[in-house]
Amino acid sequence: MMILGGSTVITAVAFDVGEVLVDETRENAAWADWLGVPRHTFSAVLGALMARGRDAAEIFQIFRPGFDFARERTRREAAGRPELIEEGDLYPDVRPALTALREAGLWVGIAGNQTERAGRLLRALGLPADLVGTSHEWSLRKPDPRFFARVAREAGRPPEEILYVGDRWDNDIRPALAAGMRAAHIRRGPWAYIDDADVTPTMRVESLAELPAAIAAFNAGR
Repeated sequence: MMILGGSTVITAVAFDVGEVLVDETRENAAWADWLGVPRHTFSAVLGALMARGRDAAEIFQIFRPGFDFARERTRREAAGRPELIEEGDLYPDVRPALTALREAGLWVGIAGNQTERAGRLLRALGLPADLVGTSHEWSLRKPDPRFFARVAREAGRPPEEILYVGDRWDNDIRPALAAGMRAAHIRRGPWAYIDDADVTPTMRVESLAELPAAIAAFNAGR
């Protein structure tokens, strides 16, 4: 765990979803199956896109040019194979960490580039959070600065009091810092292993279980 101290205390924490709260292994496999592509091939191409700094959404155009994501998502639902986020898809440290943060008096939000359905599924899980918001519901997609401005409005706090927790440098850490927020990089999921030497996050953690102590140390100036 690495922490950089600051003069402003953190009073709110907002979390990205994919590979921060939710293990996306099952959903990626579902899309590979839907496309008729071997799962290991899907993962390999996704990794190649990541290494080149390309948008992960391009993977669908590679395997099926002209792919309409919204239409295919609807077709999946009609076929009884909808997007799913269930308790078993959550990383084990999610509930304990979010609970500890709220008990410490922090505002807790969940905000990521997800579908409207994903937002409903996350709310149905009854996670200990004050907000669940998705890019589809807000018509704003990271790394758009307006997305992070929306997070600040929802939290009712100035950006410098908000810690945004994410695994991606391009969509999470860099734009959160640019928006005036603090940023915590969690090293899990494939995106997290592609480092960005030009960006220094406020803190680095290997698990969400480290966050309550890390935030307390930051607020104490340590």
